[in-house]
Amino acid sequence: MKFIPVAEPDLRGNERKYALECIDSSWISSLGKYIPAFEDKFSSYCGAAQGISVSNGTNALHLALAALGIGKGDEVVIPDLTFVATANAVAYTGAKPVLVDSDEKTWNIDSSKIAEIITPKTKAVIPVHLYGHPCDMDPIMELAKERNLYVIEDCAEAHGASYKGKKVGSIGDVGCFSFYGNKILTTGEGGMCLTSDENLAERMRFLKDHGMSKRRYFHPEIGFNYRMTNLQAAIGLAQLERIDEIIAAKIRNAKLYRDFLKSCEGITLQPEEPYAKTVYWMHSILLEDKFRCNRDLLMHELKSNEIDSRPFFIPMHELPPYEQEGFPVSSDLSRKGINLPSSTLLEEEDIKRVCSVISGK
Repeated sequence: MKFIPVAEPDLRGNERKYALECIDSSWISSLGKYIPAFEDKFSSYCGAAQGISVSNGTNALHLALAALGIGKGDEVVIPDLTFVATANAVAYTGAKPVLVDSDEKTWNIDSSKIAEIITPKTKAVIPVHLYGHPCDMDPIMELAKERNLYVIEDCAEAHGASYKGKKVGSIGDVGCFSFYGNKILTTGEGGMCLTSDENLAERMRFLKDHGMSKRRYFHPEIGFNYRMTNLQAAIGLAQLERIDEIIAAKIRNAKLYRDFLKSCEGITLQPEEPYAKTVYWMHSILLEDKFRCNRDLLMHELKSNEIDSRPFFIPMHELPPYEQEGFPVSSDLSRKGINLPSSTLLEEEDIKRVCSVISGK
């Protein structure tokens, strides 16, 4: 029986060609032509003026926070339901991540609950475009303007997604992306910060390279080694050449899942609000209480049929470093949520097989 992974990189373009060019030229480290090319083309694709490549998505978040001057004694608002990197990046700066419960409809941060937890210590908000669905950004941006807060978009799971026709990553002060192996666009590891603020871009470039000034080996501040390699950028550039094709395959697969599961009782399908173009990083569903079994039992059934799956993230408030009470929506989503195989390499018969196991037929 064929094994169906939950994610698999689609490397059918120029990835091998460009990577071998790096090897043949010996430019395999953090200098080379592919780094500026990838930064320029990805930032342009997303509608931002500047792209600053980094070694992974967590570093992108940390770099953005550090460049904005966020540190000890500050507070940063984040969603409770996210991957732990969002909270950890805030903690790395010495600031405190302040959690907000999820919106039941979109699964993203509930923008109506942000204002009530803002204090004089609050310096920024990090909306996470969870599983490829854009956050409702207008109220977040309006509140940020009113309260003089920075907005850092966590776009790790949402390459190419749009909010009211504008691509995510170009709406806030900084957009942060991950290019991990399971992401829509991958460089293996890797990430990028996008901004249209030239001064902020310059600050991030300075900090990501050990805080080195234009005078070589002179370091007026403590910086980081967050540089992307030319090899990674070469793979990213090849991926970017096919990103419309990759996203179209994600959307096609989502439609197939919807068609095959629409009559299955007890399933809530992935949302897509009218303002959003969702890119379905993972095809995610909720198993309601009237579904034939619980989430963990279904995952066991899928595994027995050589089908991989993932639970939703554990909410931040349930993790020891950030433990606290009072986030009923995110707890419920986490308990009921499952991520199904979502590779662009899936065939229709693969998705049909996954849905057959889910429906118990």
